[in-house]
Amino acid sequence: MNWRTIRYLVSIERKSERLLRGVKATKYRERGILAYWLYWVAAILGIVGGYLATVLVDLIYSSPEQIMVEPLDVMATSVFIALPTMIMLLCIVFTMWQQIQLAGMKATRVINYWLPITWQEHTIASIISNLLGLPLALVIGFSAGILVFAVANGLILAGILTSLMMFGAAFIGSTTTEIVRIVQTRLTGAVYKSSGKSAVWVRFIGTLIFFAIFYVAYFVIIQGPAGFLEGLTTTQNTIWFIPFVWVGIALFYLLKGIFLEGLVFLGLSVLFAGVLCYIAIALNKRFGLYEPPAITIQTKGTQYTPKTGLLGKLGFTSSEAAMIRKDIRAFTRRRELMTIFILPIALMILPIFYSITLTDIVNNSTLIFEVMIFVLPAAMMALITGNMLIGEEGPAVWRIYASPISPKNLIKAKYTVLLLLSIITLIITGTAGVIFFRSSPTLIAVAVVESLFLMFALGAIGLALGVKGADFTAGRRQRMIRQEWSLLSVLLGAVTGLAILAPIAPYLLANMGEIFPFALPAMGLIELTIAVVVSGIIATIITVAVYRVNLNYAKELIRKAEI
Repeated sequence: MNWRTIRYLVSIERKSERLLRGVKATKYRERGILAYWLYWVAAILGIVGGYLATVLVDLIYSSPEQIMVEPLDVMATSVFIALPTMIMLLCIVFTMWQQIQLAGMKATRVINYWLPITWQEHTIASIISNLLGLPLALVIGFSAGILVFAVANGLILAGILTSLMMFGAAFIGSTTTEIVRIVQTRLTGAVYKSSGKSAVWVRFIGTLIFFAIFYVAYFVIIQGPAGFLEGLTTTQNTIWFIPFVWVGIALFYLLKGIFLEGLVFLGLSVLFAGVLCYIAIALNKRFGLYEPPAITIQTKGTQYTPKTGLLGKLGFTSSEAAMIRKDIRAFTRRRELMTIFILPIALMILPIFYSITLTDIVNNSTLIFEVMIFVLPAAMMALITGNMLIGEEGPAVWRIYASPISPKNLIKAKYTVLLLLSIITLIITGTAGVIFFRSSPTLIAVAVVESLFLMFALGAIGLALGVKGADFTAGRRQRMIRQEWSLLSVLLGAVTGLAILAPIAPYLLANMGEIFPFALPAMGLIELTIAVVVSGIIATIITVAVYRVNLNYAKELIRKAEI
């Protein structure tokens, strides 16, 4: 294994990613401060954070009445011990996210396999490349902060050991990601071989489950960082038999002065990292070149005859049905589009976790979270999907221009897709809300109706601005909508959502008297029904008006193509 070759491969990986961002050749710089701005920014933020932590500690320990606080070295050590395991978790998440974002550029960025390189060199270079970018910046930022804090408080040895352990944990996380990537390619290919549709859903559901687990861990962390670190320190000592926590356990024993156990777990951590590298190399040798079949051969010479299908029976033309089916397949097969389904997961988990925290402090605070879990995910799904549906065509938008598709057909098909995805989101998140909050029938009915109002109105707004500000350029990260139009969409969506929900706001405030300093008279079922009707009228007016705007924007889009 030639380390010089590995360095070249890592350099090629870095250059390819920068070029795929669309960097102009005249402004491209491989070396220099600006080429590594992310790491410099992370180091500066870490230094500032370490200094602020030092100032805070000085204030806490400057007063003699703070005798109940544990000694500084004990508190700092308890935090340091948990950091390697936390860094490993975050690095696995970020490297997996990196793999998903770059999946569409595989043909452009993967090293040619006919080059005179070994699988060992290719795998090690891939593992190191996984660390580049945000994962490495994360480690640098934390290390800078810890070292500044350690130097100021006489904990230099503990700071250096913690920083080294974090780099080791990040390497283990990156190696784990490499193994997961290869296994996923093999499993997906195996399923493709038997049934292409099954492989699509296996990959789609697997990706969503992964991010659901990540967001659960994420909200646990932000719910209480100190409690999380303390709990992580205790947990990793309890589950000592799991190799992924050996780095943290080794740091625990070394900082406690128990050097024999510390060196044992340190050696086990190094051995575990080596085993992971060996597994990654072996899997790459076996499945690195595996490519699933992309086509299906029709047998027995049967003649293809188009079927009406469900969409045709519902009144859609053949061109509209074809666009709807194409968009549904795109959102479940293209990894860069799968990320849109992560938003409802986050918006569903957030109310649940925060309701658990706040209900211990304030009674009746769950009402706002019940409304959020019904309304927010579906509404945001409609708005963002509308922004993406036109731009996701990319350079292949010429197929729409060349097809006998009218502006009405185009808008009708795209609008149907965003409504379908939003309704599915409402069913899933609403079901989770009913199970967790045990919502009343009245609240469920009102929340579902208001969600439908928001879906129709915000979907129309998102689609209109998505047509007007469509970005068809292809790059490392396809934007699909220009940034200024995306920002305008968020602002208009927020204003529209508040306008539609305004009639029922008094009902919510009247039932949340313990949270707000003012109280409103309770509303009965009749008043609530009137408020929902008024909300529906507002949503209908906005939807009809904006839908006509959509038709005009679509006419303009197609007319420009003809010119």
